[in-house]
Amino acid sequence: MPGGCPVSWSVLAAATEPEPIPVSLDEAAEKATNAASWVEENWSTWLNTGLRILLIVIVALMLRWAVRRALTKLIERMNRSAQAVQGTALGGLLVNAERRRQRSEAIGSVLRSVASFLILGTAGLMVLGAFDIDLAPLLASAGVAGVAIGFGARNLVTDFLSGVFMILEDQYGVGDSVDAGVASGEVVEVGLRVTKLRGIDGEIWYVRNGEIKRIGNLSQGWATAAVDVTVRPTEDLDEVRSVIAAAGEAMAKDEPWNERLWGPVEVLGLTEVLLDSMTVRVSAKTMPGKKLGVERELRWRIKRGLDEAGIRIVGGLPPQAEETAADPTAGMAAPSVFSNAASPQSAAATPLPRTDLSKP
Repeated sequence: MPGGCPVSWSVLAAATEPEPIPVSLDEAAEKATNAASWVEENWSTWLNTGLRILLIVIVALMLRWAVRRALTKLIERMNRSAQAVQGTALGGLLVNAERRRQRSEAIGSVLRSVASFLILGTAGLMVLGAFDIDLAPLLASAGVAGVAIGFGARNLVTDFLSGVFMILEDQYGVGDSVDAGVASGEVVEVGLRVTKLRGIDGEIWYVRNGEIKRIGNLSQGWATAAVDVTVRPTEDLDEVRSVIAAAGEAMAKDEPWNERLWGPVEVLGLTEVLLDSMTVRVSAKTMPGKKLGVERELRWRIKRGLDEAGIRIVGGLPPQAEETAADPTAGMAAPSVFSNAASPQSAAATPLPRTDLSKP
């Protein structure tokens, strides 16, 4: 540096900084007046917008609370009615408490979710509209995003919608024996996406609701127990009918078959007549899910009644054949032509006598 005097960086920086322009009192007063006038002009708009947004939020929350409370009360009433009927004589037959509970909870969850989505979504759009925001591009973007998500997760959407309609229509429930096509068994749990079945061997099947194209419910309404009785064609049909009818009447009076049978045991008649057998069809209307047990007990009683009446079914012991006198000629051989020495056959079989060729 010239003169050998060092100069600090702070001095140089201070020398290069521009000097602040002094603000007069009049200019400050003018700026404050403009700001106050701008606030005075817009405060009513701000207050109106804020009150409008506050009112929208309060109404939306109150409406959501009221709807969810009403749905909860409805579900609780459905569960109480199921529990009340369960204590009666036919409660266990007509109402499955766990089935009703799961169905009502699933319906309540779906309805609460839909109500919350509609109410809060509408409130959000109204709040954005209160700020004078153009909602057309937003709605268009949301529509495109919804289509993309729905296309990517179409299987999930299909399962969910199928589960919702199955529950609303009460196609099946917990405790029902169903044939879902891809699997069959007893329903253990019904969900919005997956139905859980327990197979006949104890295995658990998880079936997606969207894969169920048809459903056969074996536990709704009533079932039919059918038994075929095959006897010999020589038996008296009237006696066979009376024995079967007596077995059915006795079964209908005993516990617990008097509750499982929903109608009299009917002898429908002959279903097949062959040369060595004839088949009699027996039918009875039973409690759903109790068909196999009724059929086994009915076969047991019919077989016992037929045995007491001396009527043999096809496949039983054959009748004993009557003993006849032994034929004395059974062990004798048939007569032969060789036994007669004078017969030509015997002569032809006799060897020629030996001759001595050395004698003249």
